[in-house]
Amino acid sequence: MAEQSFQERSEKPTAKKRSEARNKGNVAKSREAASVAVLFAGMSTLSVFGSFMYSHLRTVMEKGLVMVENPDVDLLGLMDLCRDMVLRFIVILLPTMAAVVVVSVLVNVMQTGIMFTWEPLAPKMSKMNPMTGLARLVSKQAFMEAFKSLAKLAIVGCVAYWTVKGEMDRLLTLGGLEVSSVGLYIFKIVLKIFFRVGLAMILLAVIDYVFQKWQYEDKLKMTKQEVKEEFKRTEGDPLVKSRIRRVQQELARRRMMQEVPRADVVVTNPVHLAVAIRYDRAFMRAPEVVAKGAELVAERIKALAKEHGVPVLENKALARDLYKNVDIGGEIPSDFYQAVAEVLAYVYRLKGKKA
Repeated sequence: MAEQSFQERSEKPTAKKRSEARNKGNVAKSREAASVAVLFAGMSTLSVFGSFMYSHLRTVMEKGLVMVENPDVDLLGLMDLCRDMVLRFIVILLPTMAAVVVVSVLVNVMQTGIMFTWEPLAPKMSKMNPMTGLARLVSKQAFMEAFKSLAKLAIVGCVAYWTVKGEMDRLLTLGGLEVSSVGLYIFKIVLKIFFRVGLAMILLAVIDYVFQKWQYEDKLKMTKQEVKEEFKRTEGDPLVKSRIRRVQQELARRRMMQEVPRADVVVTNPVHLAVAIRYDRAFMRAPEVVAKGAELVAERIKALAKEHGVPVLENKALARDLYKNVDIGGEIPSDFYQAVAEVLAYVYRLKGKKA
């Protein structure tokens, strides 16, 4: 573990590392993107439902003023007014709140996908460690957050200043307008400021998302030793797997050798390859290769065949083709029927002479 802490994290994270990080709620996400989307959703809703909201708000204010001027108002009337005002305020705010919630959820889902985890809410002692908190204050994330806060303040201040400065000539004429006209004008100015701030914030959101993505990938990087250990945990120790594979091959070879005494003939090339063939007309559709091998395995097959009286015939082309194209326990392909039939016929005649 001490060696791992000094190793450079230069390897890309594995799929398992990404999955574990996601299960813990650790994903690349920009809060600025959600803020910009919410800002535009709110502005769009105000632009579309502005007159609707204004009429309801005006009704609420008129009822309130009428109630104040009425000296005979009782508690029941006051409660009815309060209930009506609450309902109207809900109606006024509902379009904006619904748009903000829906857009906020959609933006976050687009960034991270659908994800449910309670891991970020679990209490951790590391979060209570003062040294960890001090380290976070001087981290790259803290500097990025400070930069974003300063950038947002600068953007809002500059946009508001230049927008109001451009409206100075119009502001001087507001004294002669009605209150409703003045309110509508101020509302339009506010929307204009928000819209321009939103356009400028898009650039900030893009920069923030690129930074969050880079930082996320950088945190997930692994050392070469971590990659090796994870491979061992998921795929198994290569040495153990190699040993198991050797044992399996040895068992398969033994089973194969047990079939050689039951073969009808062994075809060789004659030194390097040996292929044992068996054919039982009652149970097989075609002859089968019950054993095959090269070099030392071929020598062992030929020795077993001679020991148990199985004919060993030399046929270079047939031995090479069967060794290359037919698996152990597989049927002879139709392309080799003629050649194999000739070999088997010779063997049967040979056995008949011996009989």
